[in-house]
Amino acid sequence: MDTTNATPAANNLPQRIADFSTLAEALDYAAKGNTGYNFYHAGVQLYERLPYTQLREDARSLARRLIDLGANRGSRVALVADTHPDFMRFFFACQYAGLIPVPLPASINLGGRKAYVSQLKGLLAICQADIAMAPDGFLPYLTEAAQGLELRFLGSPHTSGSTRFPRGVMITQKAVLSNLFAILKYGIQIRPTDRAVSWLPYFHDMGLVGLVLSPMAAQISVDYLNTRDFAMRPRLWLKLMSQNRGTLSFSPPFGYELAARRVSNDDVDKLDLSAWRIAGVGAEPIRTEPLMHFADLLAPSGFDKRSFVASYGMAECSLAVSFAPLGQGADVDYVDGTALAEEQKALPLHPNQSSETARSNAFTNCGAPLPGYEVEVRDDQGQALPERHCGTLYVRGPSVMSGYFGDLKATREVLSPDGWLNTGDLAYRVGNSIVITGREKDLIIINGRNIWPQDLEYLAEQQPEVRTGDASAFSITSPAGPAGQEQAVMMVQYRESDENKRTDLRERLHGLVREEFGIDCLIELVPRNTLPRTTSGKLSRSGARQEYLKRIAAEKAAELNQNLYTTAFHQRAV
Repeated sequence: MDTTNATPAANNLPQRIADFSTLAEALDYAAKGNTGYNFYHAGVQLYERLPYTQLREDARSLARRLIDLGANRGSRVALVADTHPDFMRFFFACQYAGLIPVPLPASINLGGRKAYVSQLKGLLAICQADIAMAPDGFLPYLTEAAQGLELRFLGSPHTSGSTRFPRGVMITQKAVLSNLFAILKYGIQIRPTDRAVSWLPYFHDMGLVGLVLSPMAAQISVDYLNTRDFAMRPRLWLKLMSQNRGTLSFSPPFGYELAARRVSNDDVDKLDLSAWRIAGVGAEPIRTEPLMHFADLLAPSGFDKRSFVASYGMAECSLAVSFAPLGQGADVDYVDGTALAEEQKALPLHPNQSSETARSNAFTNCGAPLPGYEVEVRDDQGQALPERHCGTLYVRGPSVMSGYFGDLKATREVLSPDGWLNTGDLAYRVGNSIVITGREKDLIIINGRNIWPQDLEYLAEQQPEVRTGDASAFSITSPAGPAGQEQAVMMVQYRESDENKRTDLRERLHGLVREEFGIDCLIELVPRNTLPRTTSGKLSRSGARQEYLKRIAAEKAAELNQNLYTTAFHQRAV
């Protein structure tokens, strides 16, 4: 396939690695070369190339238009962040105009139009947008969401200081560029001939900072596939990597799982992934089994499992905090699951050492903090814990946010006066490295034992009827037990209508959880596309919990109505 119109990987400009004072200055330098952004249709055909030279010209022109609208410096510009060249133009126009771009989700979730409009309306209000822009396809939703809000201007890209990132996080230009430098210099050791490929949404921190700003700050070319196209045909990601000889790409673990699930033997024979030197993985706790399956499946295509690079980060830190060493692949730490659950100690255990008294848990090492960053694992009293003791991870460093926009209370809850950020993640240290075990808010505590929801979900996903990502585990306050007692619940997507088969799966899962963890777990089988997901595609356990509680409330209401109807019927009969 002819890809000669895409911007090249080899630049005619000496590489500088994010040593700029602003993002606008970074683009000014990148524009002197011949690299840039490239956008591909679902057929992996280039539909628009946007060299940094052209991007700078377009962005400066748009900046003048934004200034003419009368927006004050520092005003917020809400941008529906679809994977489209116009997002780039407006994002960087804001940099030149001294305005603050606010990327908004460009995904209409399972709740449909009403839920998406409600989400946009809430985000517009929270960020106090002065201007709102959306591609033509999303403009009707944005227009509806903006009703009743005082906006200076609302339209599409075709309608005649600081930067801000998703989740209400305030990050200074200095902090962003500091993090970009650390990522490029130490995390991935960027090369002048690198070429990035991405399907990640721009409203996700890994997509925006990692695959939009980082490549530009190092003057390398990027090839983009729309997130929706990837979701429908994940193998297109691999086809684009092969076609353009991509060397860098990042994904949450589920991206590798989806791609491996959809790749055929014929695809494997046709792909050439030998140029892929960094297959970054992060954004959620990393299970290594799917990664190894991906690597084994695509080894004949030239994929090297040593290219996996685990990382840890969050939007509150711009993006990255730690990277695993390059060229070593996924480093798995096997620990005694029983000791971890009951004593919060990550005692080393051989992977085949599981027994009746010791269950092996596998976690991926996310590497050492980047230079300039400090980490501590603390207990409930805020005391630093020694190595291999699990607790809450705290981070301090040059790219930590200054706070949550418009929410001083939330800022004080997670950010100390001396700069330590409570990440809300559970972790333990091995030497200088960080091992993430899960989110503190997702942890299930039954009778004083810590149970990781992903362990329950993994049991479900091992059943032949259940696909990866089709189970979500959480806890609720048990309505039947003593006050405050927690009950584990797992919602599993299952399309089978045969009641005997449904009963068999429920009883099998209940028995497996009982055998493996010694607890009772309510198993709720739900239709496909029921489990809520975050804007970046990850399962939302808190959302699943809310959905379950709503279902229970609806069932109780229906039962009450039926009882009232029955009582009234009998009274009339008498």
